[in-house]
Amino acid sequence: MKIRSLVAVSNIGLMSLLAVGIAAEAAELKVFSAIGMQSVMEDLGPKFERMTGHNLAITFASAGAVVKRVQGGESADVVVITRQGIESFVKDGKAAAGDVTDVARSGMGVVVRKGAPKPDISTPEALKRTLLAAKTITYGNPAQGSASGSHFAKVLDRLGIADEMKAKTVFPPKPGTDTLLVANGEADIGVNQFQELIRFSGIEIVGPLPGDLQSTLVFSAAIMAGAKDAEASKALVNFLRTPEAAATIKAKGMEPANP
Repeated sequence: MKIRSLVAVSNIGLMSLLAVGIAAEAAELKVFSAIGMQSVMEDLGPKFERMTGHNLAITFASAGAVVKRVQGGESADVVVITRQGIESFVKDGKAAAGDVTDVARSGMGVVVRKGAPKPDISTPEALKRTLLAAKTITYGNPAQGSASGSHFAKVLDRLGIADEMKAKTVFPPKPGTDTLLVANGEADIGVNQFQELIRFSGIEIVGPLPGDLQSTLVFSAAIMAGAKDAEASKALVNFLRTPEAAATIKAKGMEPANP
């Protein structure tokens, strides 16, 4: 499996599901994936390749960056990003609604450096007090297309502390590295999707964003209108909905989308 970055057979049912991909001539699929799905795709990609004979060339980037690249004219066979981004492709005719499949869901959580006291984030007011008391915080940079960062910026606005937190916010130099700032002691508190938080050592998860401040991001896979091999692309999307894929999605801190 080839991986590019802007920052850089288990049962009969499964075999039947992938038969269309296996029967076809081996293809190389160009895939754009959100960083939020990186750990899942890095695990499942080689398994799909071994099972079907197809090859994957995956580029990982923030959901916003993927949307910009596609809207700017770049082509891909399959795109796996947030549902909101996929819907923009459907609206613009770059993917058909019938070729869009939800594959995973993810919530957002708060972390501190390993060994540090866990602050109270049990209610919106408690989270507000905790953020105001922190010296530094970090989350995905909305300007870099971070879906989780865009949501948390809205959370700060809802809490009425957006202006106060500007001076305390340390954005990561590269997308997907904000949790490292907490592990390294450069930020007291970090906020991101759970699958991003569990990827790193040196941090401890405090808990989820409280109440209606929580955001459940839905990640979808779309077979793009310009896909060079629609059958192989379909095989990949089908594979992301198998029991094996569901087990990996859960192990990575996410929930499989409903069948």
